[in-house]
Amino acid sequence: MVGKIAPEVKFTFTSSLSEMEDLPREAELQWTAVSVTGPGDGLLLSGRMKLLIGIIFCFLVLGVESQSWVDFLKQAGQGTRDMWRAYSDMREANYRNSDKYFHARGNYDAAKRGPGGAWAAKVISNARENIQRLTGHGAEDSKADQFANEWGRSGKDPNHFRPAGLPKKY
Repeated sequence: MVGKIAPEVKFTFTSSLSEMEDLPREAELQWTAVSVTGPGDGLLLSGRMKLLIGIIFCFLVLGVESQSWVDFLKQAGQGTRDMWRAYSDMREANYRNSDKYFHARGNYDAAKRGPGGAWAAKVISNARENIQRLTGHGAEDSKADQFANEWGRSGKDPNHFRPAGLPKKY
């Protein structure tokens, strides 16, 4: 890739410094003083990164219709923390057949924060289920998890999924 250091001096990105010895001394000084830009003279993002940024932006715009961005982002952060707490508790409890309860509880707690929390819970839940589906977990289990996620986000009592014998701490 060829870039510009100064209007009259061009350089080529190389894999070794020995190839730069052919450049005049002035070019080496300019190298340290001028930032290097490549074709397009801007931040280069991959197609996937642009798509991801676009999707996140659209979700934020759609999720923040009538409230301030600050409130929405605060709620989203708090909802993310609620989801993380439920996940951590699930790992700590390590209790058989309790995953649906923790799914419902995390979504319930996050959604109580407001639209930002509900949005964060939905995005996190969908991402988690998509990753599990791609890694080979069954579609049936994923459907049951999503049912528990939606149950909690809708404000219904997550204790509906609580297994008998789960310590009261959770």
